[in-house]
Amino acid sequence: MSSDPIRRTPFQRSATDRRARSDAVPGCRRGSDRRSRPITWLALFRDADPERVENALAGCEVLALPAGTPLLRPGEANDAVYLLLSGRLGAVLDSRAPATSAVEVLPGETVGEMSAGDGQPVSALVLALSDARVLRLPRELFWQQLSTLPGIARNLLSVVSVRMRRSNEVMLRAQRRQLELEYLQQELDVARQLQASMLPHREPLFPERSDIDVAARIASASAVGGDLYDAFLVDPHTLFFCVGDVSGHGIPAALFMARVVGLVRITAMGVRAPELLLRQVNDQLCEGNEVNMFVTLLCGFLDTVSGRLRYAAGGHPPPVLLNDEGARLLPLPRGALLGVFEQVAFEAAEVTLHPGDTLLGYTDGLTEAPDTDGEEFGESRLLARTARHDGDAATLIAALRDAVSAHAGGRPLPDDLTLLALRRPPR
Repeated sequence: MSSDPIRRTPFQRSATDRRARSDAVPGCRRGSDRRSRPITWLALFRDADPERVENALAGCEVLALPAGTPLLRPGEANDAVYLLLSGRLGAVLDSRAPATSAVEVLPGETVGEMSAGDGQPVSALVLALSDARVLRLPRELFWQQLSTLPGIARNLLSVVSVRMRRSNEVMLRAQRRQLELEYLQQELDVARQLQASMLPHREPLFPERSDIDVAARIASASAVGGDLYDAFLVDPHTLFFCVGDVSGHGIPAALFMARVVGLVRITAMGVRAPELLLRQVNDQLCEGNEVNMFVTLLCGFLDTVSGRLRYAAGGHPPPVLLNDEGARLLPLPRGALLGVFEQVAFEAAEVTLHPGDTLLGYTDGLTEAPDTDGEEFGESRLLARTARHDGDAATLIAALRDAVSAHAGGRPLPDDLTLLALRRPPR
């Protein structure tokens, strides 16, 4: 049984052709001969002798193409000119481009005349944009009989000119879109550089300090992302750190991320309680937040002398503590997403980092990274991989990134991924 979706019937003056509206066909003739000579409604046959045209078309066939069906494919040989009777065709110069970029072919216009004339392979993909009916005109019939009839050659030139003009307009629009995309890419490159410049990048982050070992890494799922991290000393013996995840991706998330980083840095210089810091930052993010963006945030202050660490979180995954007993998730104090509701209270928790202990903060792009079957990396793999680590902060981050990449099969991750490891080196 044939799988060809194209239905072929002999050409005849069908009721469908007689019902065709003249205003839908370029160059249609209005008048008393509309019913008696329907073939002359088509621009190609305008003012031609109807009897001679119909006699020449007696052996032709009409192709009925369902929407989406290709009529001509690039690289194929073609031995016919196709005249669109009804519906819509589209010619796509780049077969990889979407159908929306096609040069539309309207009823009464032709396709395939170039390849049928010079014998060269088809240069464009021509497909039905809607259900369409096409009259197939074999090469010999078209060039040796039809084109020699008075007026046909002139009409063909007019039909092709109209289509070429439309093709030029499509190409100009495509060029403008390409220029706009190139400009947008330049803007994204600048935005990525500006975003990267806002975050600390040394590894480790404090190479001059022997009492703390901090490393961080961020991998964006798009050109510019919404994840963030930071770590800086608010005084010689107090380290502030944070890890955050802004909703969404792209430029809006990056702009909101920049606002979060700025607010956190300013607030951390005057507030030493992480729960109060989150409350103040949250209230400021809620102001003027018409786009309803939000951020999850983990932050804390570490006393680098005693190892006392006080931390708070707003809708963020719990941090991991790695010590001599293994790796475990720390209790998560109460705290909501930042930027949603004003005057929200946050709570804090405390833990002591002994020499050799490591605290790991991360975003959900780590635990939610899927493998090829959709299974997430998960907290159990995170804890198991972290528990096997015995080294500095930077190597822990590298090991976790390698583990997630292997879990994902080397595919790009669907979400931003950020890691921050804070370690008190052994004495």
